[in-house]
Amino acid sequence: MTDNQQPRRVRELGIVVGSLATGPLNAITDVPGVRVGHTTIVDPPRLHTGVTAIVPDALGAGRRSLPCGLFVGNGFGKLVGATQVAELGEIETPILLTATLSAFRAADALVTHVLAGPGHQETRTLNPVVGETNDGRLSDIRARPVTEAHVLAALDGAAPGLPGEGCVGAGTGTMALGFKGGIGTSSRVAGGRTVGVLVQSNFSGTLTVRGVPIRPGDAVVGQVGAAGAPADVARQPEGNSCMIVVATDAPLDARQLGRVARRAVFAMGRVGSDFTGGSGDYALAFGTPGDATPGAPPSGSVADADLDPLFAATMDATEEALLNSLFMATTTVGHRGTADAVPHDLVLDRLRSAGVLAQASTTGPVS
Repeated sequence: MTDNQQPRRVRELGIVVGSLATGPLNAITDVPGVRVGHTTIVDPPRLHTGVTAIVPDALGAGRRSLPCGLFVGNGFGKLVGATQVAELGEIETPILLTATLSAFRAADALVTHVLAGPGHQETRTLNPVVGETNDGRLSDIRARPVTEAHVLAALDGAAPGLPGEGCVGAGTGTMALGFKGGIGTSSRVAGGRTVGVLVQSNFSGTLTVRGVPIRPGDAVVGQVGAAGAPADVARQPEGNSCMIVVATDAPLDARQLGRVARRAVFAMGRVGSDFTGGSGDYALAFGTPGDATPGAPPSGSVADADLDPLFAATMDATEEALLNSLFMATTTVGHRGTADAVPHDLVLDRLRSAGVLAQASTTGPVS
């Protein structure tokens, strides 16, 4: 049963992705100077939506941009600000995530927030960056309930600790791989540098955990609320997108960050994405150069030949962030249907049967 299931990160369940160490929080906020804030909007069953803000502290009066790479796996989406990021290889604002039809109001509010900050008294041009996925199954997306106040609250409330995951912020109404999706995060340390990832999962395919497929109907045993997927899973829309934000303190230029972003999208395949034509799959990877001189290239730059550890860190952190986005989500009855949480017990049983996890101890839960 998933009704009384407590949200748990995959590592708490004994599911470990890759061999690299995580940061202290296993989150994007392990990258120094990165904060995350959420505003969650819930009025069941009609509204399940919100805003998530990824805020790099390095942006401010002394530094107007940070290096950033963009990779578009499939461009069926409304990534506000994408063309200037692709052209100049930089971001000028925090990155917001929200619902598809609320992206434009969020962008306007983000401009308001940045123009009010120090050093912007004479600013005449600004490129807000806002990503989105479509939460129209679980939320009344046409209502466009996200307001400027919601956006400013997410930005002002951004904090350096472990971000909320699952049904929070921009992940409140999303679905992924036949189950309830949401916000997830993870990090890895490679060569003394940290790579952190935050995702908004809302895409189709067959959930795959450590190579083992978990299909929505696997655990349905003929009763409502049984562990498994919603009864109306066959009518779930295909695609619907995934936003991935990668942050790193490695001294990479925009071109190299673009290569990192590409690996983040590749990692979607590890968890079972079918990469449909109606899915907007985007990754943004930005660098936090710390105390480097504003406007100067990153110091101690990494040679292309030495990027493989960062690529591996990105793939592993993205995979785990995507899994966390599902395992931390809860069953949601929404505007036009229901999305069930991933049944943890079922997944663990399947992984044990496949030899991926050790058999459960008779003396206690999986550690």
